[in-house]
Amino acid sequence: MTIAIRNIISILKANWVAKNDVAVIDSISIDSRSLQNDSNTLFFAISGQNHNGHEYIEDLISKNVEHFVVEYIPENLKDKANFLVVENTLEAFQKFATFYRSQFEFPVIGITGSNGKTIVKEWLNFLLSPDYNIIRSPKSYNSQVGVPLSVLGINEKHNLGIFEAGISMINEMEKLQKIIQPTIGILTNIGSAHDEGFSDVGEKIKEKLKLFSNVNVLIVNKNKTISCFINPKTKQFTWSSDDKKADVFITTSKTENKTIIQCTYLEDTFPVEIPFQDQASIENAIHCLVLMLYFGYNPTVINARMSELYPIEMRLKIKTGSNNCTIIDDSYSSDFQSLKIALDFLEHQKQHKKKTIILSDIFQSGLTDEELYSQVSLLIISNKISRVIAIGETISKFKRKFINGIAFENTNEFIDAFDTLDFQNETILIKGARDFHFEQIVTLLEHKTHETVLEINLNAITHNLNFYKSKLNPSTKLMVMIKAFGYGSGDFEIAKLLEHHKLNYLGVAFSDEGIALKNAGITIPIMVLNPESTSFDAIINHQLEPEIYSIKGLKAFIKIAELKKITHYPIHIKIDTGMHRLGFQESDFPELIELLTNNELVKIKSILSHMATSDSIEYKDFSISQIQLFDKLSSELKAALKINPIRHILNTAGISNFPDAQFDMVRLGIGLYGISSDDDEQKYLQNVGTLKSLISQIHTIPKGDSVGYGRRFIAKRESKIATIPIGYADGISRHLGNNVGYVLINNKKAPIIGSVCMDMLMVDATDVECKEGNTVIIFGEQPTVKEIAKLLNTIPYEILTSISQRVKRIFYRE
Repeated sequence: MTIAIRNIISILKANWVAKNDVAVIDSISIDSRSLQNDSNTLFFAISGQNHNGHEYIEDLISKNVEHFVVEYIPENLKDKANFLVVENTLEAFQKFATFYRSQFEFPVIGITGSNGKTIVKEWLNFLLSPDYNIIRSPKSYNSQVGVPLSVLGINEKHNLGIFEAGISMINEMEKLQKIIQPTIGILTNIGSAHDEGFSDVGEKIKEKLKLFSNVNVLIVNKNKTISCFINPKTKQFTWSSDDKKADVFITTSKTENKTIIQCTYLEDTFPVEIPFQDQASIENAIHCLVLMLYFGYNPTVINARMSELYPIEMRLKIKTGSNNCTIIDDSYSSDFQSLKIALDFLEHQKQHKKKTIILSDIFQSGLTDEELYSQVSLLIISNKISRVIAIGETISKFKRKFINGIAFENTNEFIDAFDTLDFQNETILIKGARDFHFEQIVTLLEHKTHETVLEINLNAITHNLNFYKSKLNPSTKLMVMIKAFGYGSGDFEIAKLLEHHKLNYLGVAFSDEGIALKNAGITIPIMVLNPESTSFDAIINHQLEPEIYSIKGLKAFIKIAELKKITHYPIHIKIDTGMHRLGFQESDFPELIELLTNNELVKIKSILSHMATSDSIEYKDFSISQIQLFDKLSSELKAALKINPIRHILNTAGISNFPDAQFDMVRLGIGLYGISSDDDEQKYLQNVGTLKSLISQIHTIPKGDSVGYGRRFIAKRESKIATIPIGYADGISRHLGNNVGYVLINNKKAPIIGSVCMDMLMVDATDVECKEGNTVIIFGEQPTVKEIAKLLNTIPYEILTSISQRVKRIFYRE
């Protein structure tokens, strides 16, 4: 858009109050908050019920906006900007949009109706965009302000327009018709929405039909109710499921999750498949289908494109709720017809047996309140709703009509009682008129997700597993360690993957980790490496297998086994070969052998030990001595007890560095998660975890300003500081601050500056092109976990296991 201000004066018939009328305008605005407002913007100071655009003029002038359309000039601003004074700024805004639309000549589709306008518009955009450069209403901009804003987006490259128009009272559509100037009309479903603005349904239909007063063709469902109001001079392209004289005759049949639309047109009958079954979607799709026929598309193209239609999230939105709930958000309208559609949608999308509806007063003329809510009650019963929460002065009076009904006179009362309503394991339909502000209820029910996530690549885990498997002898068994919440990566999901790969054992540190896996359905044998004697009872109850490392512990376990009258319970004997952390020493063997000889209560499934320096070439001799001692002591135990258990000593580094010491089984730990102590081996492993966050805010600070607690960072130049919502409560070490560590933004390094806070950290993004909302990589391919560990003078284990469980894990396959 480029237009001289002097031309706008004449278009609006405005009173010009300024000195210079030579300026050129390239954008129009009604939003004082927009960062796109500049010296070439023309700002319309529109006044509404809850705001007055004139109040923001002084602030806009300070931001270099120079041109304003006003109803009056605020005091002290006459000489500070250019003003076009009009009687009504909204009407002036519409008048300018009407002029602007008249500058373009291409087909424009105008859509109106009670329901389906936005969906039909968005679907038509999807269906036609391969062949047209389309300008359409953003979201559901169909109001007296939304329509002109939509039209003002046209440019010379567009060759098709799709605009929707919504009205709530008489004398509104004529204004929208002048702005849109549609050449093709589509009348969608006529329901009871906004009935309160009209004396009867006939008046509403006549008002809506004004949008099509000058169209070349009107696409409409042929029925007597509507046809009698259509101007006989208007050319119609009709469809019907009842009248075979319509231009397009339609029949439908439903299969699993799909609907087949059988279409007869020009003596040709063909099927069109859509991935929906609810009646509203079917009707909306038919309007699109008929439009495509009018445009001359062949059935093959129509079917191919319509089979790819998708749900539009602009209205009925499915959201993840807290406490394992699913939310269907329809918090923008409440009329009887749309309630039926929403309940139909609920039934198709439900994820739980229990279904709750939160419903506001329903605005509909023509029925008494008693008749209306009797019908609502029958509708809710037929949809097998488990619980109704009624909000509103009128609907509350009819609480008795609803099974398990709870009533509140207003939304605030509901919010006050929210904690007592026990929402869990259910699908919740939120259906309310705009005036009830049910978006507050949606916010309460939504699952609060941390902006930081740890993405786990299951393909990489499989790759790393196979890499270490390739190093094993065919007869060597494999235990995988998933202790410490799977080294911070998540235990259950990884355990399920390992179970699929038929591992021999899983290893956990404590009994509660194993119990959680068993309760989740994991069936692989699970060894508990650090059991306390107080957990033995629970270990037996959940069929876990304890590692026994002391005489005291062995006696305690035998005693419990005796009390439970169990025999041959699997245990694992740990020998201390030099780690000196846990395990039987050689001096314990006489008593150990005595306790286990002919003991029918327990069965030794394995004998194991732990290497202290398997990852260090410097201490290779010590590692060899450990292996030799383990072989000697385990052999003695086998001979004395006349048993042949599994023997294992190698961990991840041991698998690679001491392949001759595999014995019967090895234990794979951090290698599964893509970490090796050997830089050469690291090249063959794939990164498993990527810790991501985003930029919450960006500040530009002058030289000399400080950032964060303790002023640990002082800017040496004007700096762009990005704040990231992750801190030491999420597992980020405070030692990474003050330029020690860095994050990656748009593939560029941004050093962590100042003090790492509990819930956030700050980075210097001065040399990085970025904006708020951009993805931030804390670790992954770069920086790697090993790199961060080196910066902190620690080991990768600590980095991985420090990530808090409040950070959401997302598992994916490539």
